[in-house]
Parts: sequence; C-alpha cells; structure tokens
Amino acid sequence: MQIFGVDIGGSGIKGAPVDLDKGDLAQERHKVLTPQPATPDGVADGVKQVVDHFGWTGPVGVTFPGVVTDGATIRTAANVDDSWIDTDAAALLGERLGGLPVTVVNDADAAGVAEMHFGAGRGRRGTVILLTLGTGIGSAVFADGVLVPNTELGHLELDGHDAEKRASSKAREDHDMSWEHWASHRVRKYLAHVEMLFSPDLFIIGGGVSRKSHKFLPHIKGIKAEIVPAQLQNNAGIVGAAMRAAGR
Repeated sequence: MQIFGVDIGGSGIKGAPVDLDKGDLAQERHKVLTPQPATPDGVADGVKQVVDHFGWTGPVGVTFPGVVTDGATIRTAANVDDSWIDTDAAALLGERLGGLPVTVVNDADAAGVAEMHFGAGRGRRGTVILLTLGTGIGSAVFADGVLVPNTELGHLELDGHDAEKRASSKAREDHDMSWEHWASHRVRKYLAHVEMLFSPDLFIIGGGVSRKSHKFLPHIKGIKAEIVPAQLQNNAGIVGAAMRAAGR
C-alpha cells in the first residue's frame, strides 16, 4: 500500500510516495524551497509542486511545523508566516491539489509515529521523546507507545529564550558553533531540562542532523536517558504523514 507524504519545513518542502508495508519511501523524494515569507498560498504552491512531480492522484498526508487540531486546523506558526493561524490547512491544500483528500499533522508528531512504528522507538515502552533539531525544535512524546499530541517542547524557556533559539540546528549554524560546542553546551542543557520535566527512558534525535549523529551525540554527557539518532532520519516526517493519512 502506498500513500503520499509531504513534510513542510522552515527551509524546505519535501515529499514522496511511501510504502506503508516497509515504512520507507517508494521513490526518491522531491524537494522545493519553502517560500519566504511562508504564507499559506505560497506554501500550498510548494506542496502542489512536490505532489505534481510524481503525478499523484490519491490521499496525501502533510506535516506542519506547529500545533494542528482535527487533522486540519493550524493553531500556531512559529517558523512560518503568522497568517497560517486558524487556517483550515486540509481544505486549503485539498483545493490546491484538485480535490485530493488531505490530512495534516504536526511535523514532529508525524516523525515520532514513524520512528515508534518502524524506527528507533519500535517496541519501546515507557516514556519516549523524539526531538527534531532543525530550523526549530519539534517534539513528540509517547507514553507506552501512545502519542501525546502537539507538545511543542521546543518552546520551553532556556536561558530566557525559546529553547529552539538556543539549541536548534539553525542556532548552531547562525552562531557558527562547532558540533562539539553546540552539543556539549546547548543541546545537553536543553535535554537536561526536558529530562527534569519528563524523566524519559529514551530520547530519539531526529531532523536533518540525525544523519550526522556521530558528530555530536558523543559530546552529550550527563543525561540519564538513552539517546539515539532517528533511524528513518529526515524521511521520518514524510513516512509519518503518510501513515496518518492512511489511518484516516
């Protein structure tokens, strides 16, 4: 069974058909740049470009970097244009895609669902927290495999700022930090704060940086929970979006 998944990020919009039996992309993903400003119309055009690239005509699952309710409505928009707030994204994207059925889900929740089913969290009980370190920080929290949706732990306060302004991959790039400094100071401090609040058994680190986990994970010391990279790496959001669309 194949369903199309699209992952909307602060810098790129990527997607591909997903093989839901294998939990992997059925074809090489296609990516376009996220428009700036990332308005609903502009992003919808980007999603259409990605879907049209494959000539897809079936259901589509789409991730969004913010709180999503009812599989459709956007409630927060930290790393895209504020005009997204209260937009029925499923209706907007469905119309732009010529009437295709669209389901929308928080981006980190989608990645987490994929990792729990096919990746690093498979078979794990207890409290598992996936954190995507990218343009911002997304989070997905699971208790014995059950998702607590829309947690948005990237907006916890850290040193008087949103945590994602301090510990995201973008923060590392913006401040020209080495992998070691970023990991041993910014990321470690953030994980310690999340650990104090939730006492997880496992942290899964996702987002684009998961491909380079060897550069930073060894520098994170003093965290009691196990820390592992996402196995589906930066494709987890696409896979999870397709899973959510199939579920609906």
